[in-house]
Amino acid sequence: MPSRSRDLILFALVLAFVIAAVATLIPNTSPRNNDLGYSSLCPFAPWSTLVLLAGAAVSWAVRSHLAKPDAPKVRI
Repeated sequence: MPSRSRDLILFALVLAFVIAAVATLIPNTSPRNNDLGYSSLCPFAPWSTLVLLAGAAVSWAVRSHLAKPDAPKVRI
């Protein structure tokens, strides 16, 4: 896979994680309150938000590691 397309895919993954993390905190009518004390789109907020942000951080770290010029080339 060319490095340009790999970088774009990983960046899209980071964006998807961040958008999903923000979406978990959006207020919504729900029969159950989250741990922050209000009804949100995801009743597991803020824990689901933290997990999604951790996934974004890992994806960003992998992307930046593979972008280094001395990174080992992976051949599949």
